[in-house]
Amino acid sequence: MSQFSDLGDRPADYEDGSGAPANAGGGRGGPGGAPGGGPGSGPGSGPELGLRGWLRWFWRQLTSMRVALILLLMLAIATIPGSLLPQRSADPNGVLQYEEQHPTLFPILDAFPIQAFDVYGSVWFSSIYLLLFASLIGCVLPRIAHHWRALRSAPPKTPARLARMAGYVEQRLSNPGAGQAEREELAERAVAEAHEILRRQRYRADIQRSTRRDGTAEVSVSAERGYLRETGNLVFHLALLGVLVSVAIGGLFSFNGQKVLVEGESLLNQLIDYDSATSGRSFDSSRLEPYRMRLDELAVDYVGLDDANTQAIGQVRDYRASVTLIDTDGTEHEDVIRVNHPLRLHGSPIYLIANGYAPTITVRDPSGTVVFSESVPFIPQNDATMLSLGVLKVPYGLSYEGEETQLGLRGFFYPTKAELDTGAWTSDYPDLENPWLTLDVFVGDLGIDGGIPQSVYALDTTGMTQLTRGEEGQESLKLTIGDTAELPGGMGTVSLDAVPRYASFDVMRNPAQEWVLVSALLAVAGLLSSLFVPRRRMWVKAIVVPDGVVLQYAALARGDDPTLEQAVELLREQHRERL
Repeated sequence: MSQFSDLGDRPADYEDGSGAPANAGGGRGGPGGAPGGGPGSGPGSGPELGLRGWLRWFWRQLTSMRVALILLLMLAIATIPGSLLPQRSADPNGVLQYEEQHPTLFPILDAFPIQAFDVYGSVWFSSIYLLLFASLIGCVLPRIAHHWRALRSAPPKTPARLARMAGYVEQRLSNPGAGQAEREELAERAVAEAHEILRRQRYRADIQRSTRRDGTAEVSVSAERGYLRETGNLVFHLALLGVLVSVAIGGLFSFNGQKVLVEGESLLNQLIDYDSATSGRSFDSSRLEPYRMRLDELAVDYVGLDDANTQAIGQVRDYRASVTLIDTDGTEHEDVIRVNHPLRLHGSPIYLIANGYAPTITVRDPSGTVVFSESVPFIPQNDATMLSLGVLKVPYGLSYEGEETQLGLRGFFYPTKAELDTGAWTSDYPDLENPWLTLDVFVGDLGIDGGIPQSVYALDTTGMTQLTRGEEGQESLKLTIGDTAELPGGMGTVSLDAVPRYASFDVMRNPAQEWVLVSALLAVAGLLSSLFVPRRRMWVKAIVVPDGVVLQYAALARGDDPTLEQAVELLREQHRERL
């Protein structure tokens, strides 16, 4: 935002046609003051501005650099509540939990105009955003008009005293025997050569002629370049506006959905089929393309024991999710999704973001009836060994000590079981070499009937009794693929049938993401040009004197230009060679 300093000063506004500035007269308390000598004049007094005057004063304050920087800082601070508190657009379940945990504070934070759980759509956040947008427009548009006029105008008039400028140097072309006409012709030729040199150096050059007070004729060339610096400055600000507009449009029409698929399962691209989804206020779910994607296989290549690099054993070489895409007409198409290589379908990239094991667990009651049979995703606790933690919940179908109960199982999965010196189990390799599953058993109330959504990856044991590794002293259930174990209290059995892999996919849809990228690249390009392109003016003046012609060279930079004097010396050397 420091680039606002290059936008320049704007002329003072006038309240009437007299030519007097609106703030002439020294009024202290308001945006204007009264000219001295009139009615109501005096220290601290001023005229009534009226609605138009106050609106003009407000607009000038809004489009100032100081206010723009303040608004940008306010926008950054305004995002903090959205990071600390759950938002309805991103985490509606978190908002419900916050309401349950803070029943007194929640109505205060949720009331208008605080809207702490809808920060990015609140009135105060939108006001800051729109004011910053208006401030940028008010800064940039007048400057564009000014820059356009400057591009079409001639270079400035050659100063009368070049000796005051940077890099001033002069040299004399002596020709005592020549007449006045010949000396003037020599001056014209010298300036024409300088004009040609400057044009080749991409200066905007203009030849000017004048007569000095002593009657001596002089001709000069005035040149200027570096307008790309101001152009870059304006491109930077316009690109910043483009970023703001693109982000706003993307926030309104974007969609982001996540889905965990076990090998063999499918994703239907409809809002109801996603595990979690966030969308903009104006997003229409009917615009989602009705396709289906089936995960056929998730292949992971590891550095094995036979690899020469023993230090890298267990590290991942590559992830490959082989999928089948099925359109509405039944047409199937196979493809592969890799990390950082998404599958782009109907304008929406599909990313592979996580993976793990999903043991297929079956729970039966004492009569052998299946009450639960699913592939349960376990969350890796260590990416190097894929030691994973998972839970499963059985809300009905089982009894304990003669009463109907709910069952919770929490366990660790070891892809390659290894035993430590302490007797504890761990996994020393991420692939399925010696898979084992341990489960702890809980009975009681799962807490799923209270109306507050729960995570499927966490088990709330507040209202439950632990039957293994607890007060009962029974060991955890231990299973390998194909094993079946008895549940405590004769509740039934649990078996580990298979261990397929799962993959987590992220589907994104943002119609403005390309414009965000283009605007960001333009902003960087504009910023670089405004920082590194020098803005300078060069002059070469030829003064006819009685014994010849005096050539004067000088330059002036707008801002820091450490190469300015070198540029003047280079011009002089090239000019001398041409002459």
